[in-house]
Amino acid sequence: MGNKTSNYSAFYVSEPFSESSLGAHATKDFYYYNLLRAWKGKDSSFPFNDSHDKTYNVRDGSDWEKTLKPRLRERLNCSKNIVLFLSSITKNSRALREEVDYGINTLGLPVIVIYPEYDNKQSLLTLTGKSINNTIKSLWDNLPIFRDSKSKVPIMHIPLDKSLIKSALNDSDLMINTKCAPNDYFFN
Repeated sequence: MGNKTSNYSAFYVSEPFSESSLGAHATKDFYYYNLLRAWKGKDSSFPFNDSHDKTYNVRDGSDWEKTLKPRLRERLNCSKNIVLFLSSITKNSRALREEVDYGINTLGLPVIVIYPEYDNKQSLLTLTGKSINNTIKSLWDNLPIFRDSKSKVPIMHIPLDKSLIKSALNDSDLMINTKCAPNDYFFN
């Protein structure tokens, strides 16, 4: 089943997806995933350990049931959490639904949600700073399986901020073997 030391990145890409230079870089959420990989490449102490590197790559033309779905599950089985990129362009794709459903509802993986269209923690919160604002909550509707399942695991909500992402990735409360109680969390 794996040693659960990796971070599983989940993000929307239009289907079928091509990792060709134009296809990949034209997909915003894939760009943000690559940003995590670049930070790790530049600084080996950056705490991102990519689950997608744990198995061989597959092509989107592969059979869903025989190849793609089992590969996603194998990567999730080796993961300590999910890093979910959620934005206004996120769509409810089959792969993203499977990743979130299996990760939360079967494995109980904590989720670090990165909102790439936001760059500071205050932008995620209400004016009082005590709860998540309705604009952010409306993004959850882009991925109903996340919205409907998130109460089962700890969820950390953060903007696209390298220092906050680093803190979340290092937080033992957001790792499968040491996770805290299910709830919505954010940095004050």
